[in-house]
Amino acid sequence: MDIRGLLLCGGASVRFGRDKLLERIGPAGEAMAVISARALVAASERALAVTRPGSLELRAMLEGEGCEVIETDRTLGGLGSSLAAGVEASADAEGWLVALADMPFISEHTMRAVRDALAAGALIAAPRDGVSGTRGHPVGFARALREELIAIRGDEGARSVIQRHRDAVQLIRVDDGGILRDIDRPEDLAPR
Repeated sequence: MDIRGLLLCGGASVRFGRDKLLERIGPAGEAMAVISARALVAASERALAVTRPGSLELRAMLEGEGCEVIETDRTLGGLGSSLAAGVEASADAEGWLVALADMPFISEHTMRAVRDALAAGALIAAPRDGVSGTRGHPVGFARALREELIAIRGDEGARSVIQRHRDAVQLIRVDDGGILRDIDRPEDLAPR
């Protein structure tokens, strides 16, 4: 089943103060976006990264991890606009595993579990933290939601789509703190 990984990389990193996706983290000192891309590619096999125009260094890194890359000025419209651009560019897929490049601590196992739920027929699938019960990332969407996803605009992401179909969301219990840990500021990288 062709479930496409979508890695959203279009943010401006305003709160971080520099391009956070190029920030070197972890024991190997790899770029944040590389770590995120690697897990997504391993879980989905085919991944498409959505970036801002002119992000040449980021593009080279993502392609090096096996991502296809589209550069689009639609990223300037926010997270939802980036998601819509990615879905539109891969409209032939049977579903999408949507990950955020600034969430590098999500395990490949978690991403694969969400992908597998989609492959088994879920309309929407997402991990749920085993301790707090909070829904996290990545989120998977079936092909039946393609037009709704393409219609998203702005910075809200897919919240409205998830809300409309909340009774169909399949939550997968995981013990993976990375599903809730997004990096917005340098202090968010402090060890936990």
